[in-house]
Amino acid sequence: MGSEEDQVLVEEKQYVRTLVLNRPRQLNALSFQMISRLLELFRAYEEDSNVKFVVVKGKGRAFCAGGDVAAVVRDLNEGKWKLGAEFFRKEFTLNYLIATYCKPQVSILNGIVMGGGAGASIHGRFRVATETSVFAMPETALGLFPDVGASYFLSRLPGFLGEYCGLTGSRLDGAEMLACGLATHFVPSTRLSLLEEDLYKVDSSDPVIISEVIGKYSQQPHLKEKSAYLRRDVIDKCFSQRTVEDILSALEREVMKKPDDWISATIQTLRKASPMSLKISLRSIREGRLQGVGQCLVREFRMVCHVMKGEVSKDFAEGCRALLLDKDKNPKWKPSKLELISDGMVNQYFSKVDDEEWEDLKLPARSNLPVSAIAKL
Repeated sequence: MGSEEDQVLVEEKQYVRTLVLNRPRQLNALSFQMISRLLELFRAYEEDSNVKFVVVKGKGRAFCAGGDVAAVVRDLNEGKWKLGAEFFRKEFTLNYLIATYCKPQVSILNGIVMGGGAGASIHGRFRVATETSVFAMPETALGLFPDVGASYFLSRLPGFLGEYCGLTGSRLDGAEMLACGLATHFVPSTRLSLLEEDLYKVDSSDPVIISEVIGKYSQQPHLKEKSAYLRRDVIDKCFSQRTVEDILSALEREVMKKPDDWISATIQTLRKASPMSLKISLRSIREGRLQGVGQCLVREFRMVCHVMKGEVSKDFAEGCRALLLDKDKNPKWKPSKLELISDGMVNQYFSKVDDEEWEDLKLPARSNLPVSAIAKL
């Protein structure tokens, strides 16, 4: 068996196909081979009338901790930005296929769901969180921005929670995921095997029937006392501001009125992130509010190409060096401050790549509209 087959295991049960992300030591980070294999399988199952729906889950303690950016950074460091960008081209195509899939997808979000892991699940119909679920889009700490269609699903969270999650990379647990709509159901991890057994008996693509089966095992979890979801008044007041500078000023005004550890920690997180990443992330989420999922992915691909090229800022290579390679956790961002970034610099990330041999993301024609329940929030 080749490595592609090893990295995505397939379980065939009656009318259901379960895809198991199988790189547990790498927390199931999506490699180029895994993305290629998932694309191939999703396309095949869409054509196969014997397959009624697809279940996706991860092996070990993570669903999927993101895309395998270490390989992308290797390409960048060798001056091959186009090779790195091809990884994202394929990944975003998979995200779009999932968002417009004509059969239900049930994602079992047990453990870590970050970055690319969110892209492989949140666009699907059913998203089952557990008490071990940890969702985050931590890209601004890496010099990137929330991609994989995140500007579509983050911008559709209640109020300005999407801006908060996207800029700070803050973690949400399973109860918070359910409360804000990132998850459609919450099932205790001890009941997952029973749920899966029941799902394998379903001979239908009807989302109502599948939802009823998941509903039998679902619970309504309690939000923790210190949940960010319960701080939505502050989040909406501050993260609705027009610019990143305005958001920081609003948070600082709140702290001056009344000391608050949670707000202080939020300010610290924003101050540590890449200033360029914060600027382009905020604009991306704001534009996402007015765009369909396909438009978001096409725009995000342009953005990722500019990140890869590193003409305006090389923060992605530096962030990966500091957090993933050398692990000194001390990135030297350039530009180093928000006020050094002009509108023109930000605009460049949203422009067409100036290269005659380079193509924008061309998404396949699809008859289905986005199925994700988050779109209906």
